[in-house]
Amino acid sequence: MREPAEDLRAIAFCLERALEPSYRVKAFRTAAAVVDGMPRADLAARAAAGGLEELPGIGKVTALVISESLAGDEPNYLRRVATLGGTPVSEGAAALRAALQGDCHTHSDWSDGGSPIGEMARAARDLGHSYIVLTDHSPRLTVARGLSPERLREQLDVVARTNEELADEAASGAPELRILTGIECDILEDGSLDQEPELLARLDLVVASVHSKLRMESKDMTPRLVAAVSNPHTDVLGHCTGRLVKGKGRPESEFEADLVFAACAQFDVAVEVNSRPERLDPPKRLLRLAVEAGCKVAIDTDAHAPGQLDWQHLGCERAYLTGVTADRVINAWSAAELLAWTQARPTSR
Repeated sequence: MREPAEDLRAIAFCLERALEPSYRVKAFRTAAAVVDGMPRADLAARAAAGGLEELPGIGKVTALVISESLAGDEPNYLRRVATLGGTPVSEGAAALRAALQGDCHTHSDWSDGGSPIGEMARAARDLGHSYIVLTDHSPRLTVARGLSPERLREQLDVVARTNEELADEAASGAPELRILTGIECDILEDGSLDQEPELLARLDLVVASVHSKLRMESKDMTPRLVAAVSNPHTDVLGHCTGRLVKGKGRPESEFEADLVFAACAQFDVAVEVNSRPERLDPPKRLLRLAVEAGCKVAIDTDAHAPGQLDWQHLGCERAYLTGVTADRVINAWSAAELLAWTQARPTSR
């Protein structure tokens, strides 16, 4: 028996993966929420009477999807979008993707993501992950609704409750998944991190990224990044060049890569392979330098919607081509192994 809400969410997932406009995604996720709140018999009766579009949040397209799903057929719309955003990868990249157990960089609607924490977690579970790290933005990034210390503390309570729900679902037969606490913390101009140290110490993992003054001269950007990497709370250096390769684009930040990656190796900070198709950061020539420097890496999606969690294969392709092997990828570890690493004293890592 097909479930109309699942089919609607599957369509939204494919649209998100392909970076389709958010209004299209919202139409299907809104319709799925409406369907969730109705008994199947009532939904079927409305479909038979042609009254689905009378429901708030249901339009012509979503009504057709629901009707086809209720009839036991794969909706035509789902068939059309099923491969959107999917990119074939090499055998080596596919093997690297299969080794990944989690994603260390994800966002929710608490900052600039589009979906609730639980929805992101369950989508990651459906992809086969055993954990994700929730890394919403820090307060200085106001355009992304960065989390003040007060909101971050509140989020930690929500994550704990959501993990309890996920544990109950696992006890009922669902695959196990755990949300690890984290943040994408802005690297300020002096290299310090944009959040209270006490709070950073409570988190499972900290991604540190530059979001401002990206055109800073190399003589200033290099010590800025080195200072952030040497901070004992930093676990992952996020999208290190800040480049954008689609649309109007944005050039790479300039810094002395050999010094920055040497610092990452010295302080045991992972270099992120950001899988977002508009970032693909760092470029392959710099990723090769990080590999040669002996850095660990994190192959992350930087997902802001459930469908974007399926982007890891893009990062795996670039990682594989530059010599990254699964033994140096921190999210190829189990959650317990990852936490043992992040919780170790920097001097003993």
